[in-house]
Amino acid sequence: MKLSARNQLEGRVMLVKAGPINAEVVIDAGGQKITSIISLDALEELGIKEGSTVTALFKASSVLLMA
Repeated sequence: MKLSARNQLEGRVMLVKAGPINAEVVIDAGGQKITSIISLDALEELGIKEGSTVTALFKASSVLLMA
């Protein structure tokens, strides 16, 4: 699969908190914690659970930096 998103971080799922509609998925990507909100359908279709290896993709028209 080809994607235009250049920013990708692979990590391991640390926590899955399923709600009534969406799920909060927290991954550890090389010591950085990243949180994603996905639909319950996506959670089930992708088979994501604690311990799974996933890739977080980022695409944004602007990226803000703070020093």
